[in-house]
Amino acid sequence: MSIAFMPWPAELAARYRAAGWWNDQPMTEMLARQCRERPDAPAIFCGEREISYAELDRQSSSLAAWLHARGLRRHDAALVQLPNVAEFYAVLFALFKLGVAPVNALFSHQRLELSSYAKQIQPKLLIADRQHALFGDDAMADELAAISPPLSLRLFAHDTLETALQSDAELPAEAGPTDAAEVAFFQLSGGSTGTPKLIPRTHNDYFYSVRRSAEICQLGPHTRFLCALPAPHNFPLSSPGALGVFHAGGAVALASSPEPLACFALIARHQVNVAALVPPAVALWLQAAPGREALLRSLQLLQVGGASFAESLARQVPEVLGCKLQQVFGMAEGLVNYTRLDDGDDIVYGCQGRPMSDGDEVKVVDEAGHPVPPGAPGMLATRGPYTFRGYYLAPEHNARVFDNEGFYYSGDVVVADERGNLRVVGRVKDQINRGGEKIAAEEIEHLLLRHPQVAQAALVAMPDSMLGEKSCAFIVPHGDGLKSVALRRFLREIGVADYKLPDRFELLNALPLTHVGKIDKQALRGMLAAAAGA
Repeated sequence: MSIAFMPWPAELAARYRAAGWWNDQPMTEMLARQCRERPDAPAIFCGEREISYAELDRQSSSLAAWLHARGLRRHDAALVQLPNVAEFYAVLFALFKLGVAPVNALFSHQRLELSSYAKQIQPKLLIADRQHALFGDDAMADELAAISPPLSLRLFAHDTLETALQSDAELPAEAGPTDAAEVAFFQLSGGSTGTPKLIPRTHNDYFYSVRRSAEICQLGPHTRFLCALPAPHNFPLSSPGALGVFHAGGAVALASSPEPLACFALIARHQVNVAALVPPAVALWLQAAPGREALLRSLQLLQVGGASFAESLARQVPEVLGCKLQQVFGMAEGLVNYTRLDDGDDIVYGCQGRPMSDGDEVKVVDEAGHPVPPGAPGMLATRGPYTFRGYYLAPEHNARVFDNEGFYYSGDVVVADERGNLRVVGRVKDQINRGGEKIAAEEIEHLLLRHPQVAQAALVAMPDSMLGEKSCAFIVPHGDGLKSVALRRFLREIGVADYKLPDRFELLNALPLTHVGKIDKQALRGMLAAAAGA
């Protein structure tokens, strides 16, 4: 029985096929085509290993056959947790070949997240890493099996997974991918609070997103892409990410983290020409790059996404890192926006791009659902050929985030210009209501980043008995000696309204980050609560 999900209405599905956006092919097609056209070309650089397309295909087929022989079948589900290693992609293609839908948990996920995923999808297979703190023994796997009784198959990196990848079993003819209109895998929502919700992605919608992204970003066999963010995350997986690179015939170099010096060495070693980062990581690269320009000589394009990117930092990328900047604003739920490679500086530095597909329908509306004029902030709503139609097993939440026309409300507050370019100005829930005056946190963060002594900034709300909420700015300074009075004076001098001035400043050596490298505002609010309690 296939995995239940909310499908696109028949008339939209017909339109997407007629336009050629949906081609009814499984995502295994990209690997099969590269094996026909360039089997010996490198697909992955991982540590000392160079893995060709033919080897990636062989490993994934061996694993698929090994799993099939042990009872795994089309429409089963799997829970996978691997770090940034080549085996992640071999596992992904193996499960695609079997028609098994995985949840790819981030390596930083712990008991809470893994247990939640197991409860939702009832996996039959667990693939994890013995080097993860939870899986040094079998206790956590036993716990997951108690949550999901179908969980009968277990494979562990640094243990049994390597053997299965090298097996000589052959996949029987009756095995194969799910239909292209069915669920290929579950992506994780990008929410920064709570357990991520699960997003069913079909071959048709996700493969189209990958193909169109690779086209816009002009990927090809020449591409050498650095994956330094968590490999399962939507941005480095498909926007255009590793799958876009595989579709185009290039190669992916894996880094364990975005740490600058290690990444710079990989860029030089593998002649990386494209990298993808989130804004906090870019700030670290900008600090580390001076004096190391030779290591970055091959880098041609830096893609920045995952959060709004301050213009003051964006303009430093070509000068300091010596490459072009492309802003990416996307979501695991679907819609992806890019600045184009031939856009002018005002677009590249001042916004997060425009939708990538002619099939993307976008509305920017006020709280009553009425469209706002260009240049005015509003809530983003979208539908299209690669934007999902509902979270998995979450009818109540779906009722809140979809309207009766099937438009998904992402929670982003954006400003659109006459050409359809979007600038992210905040989140619906990332506003501070100070005595009835609404403050968009990202607006003040971007202004603070203009100060020459501010490396990073995050604004969060703190409870106040009189005003309801006040604001606290957490600052990572360049060097010593920065005072809050100087920051307040700076904001006043550039014309910030008094009610928007942070009520409090806190200086930190580093900002806490979420699993995917975004600033963890929940942790910052927790620090304020702990200080208030003390």
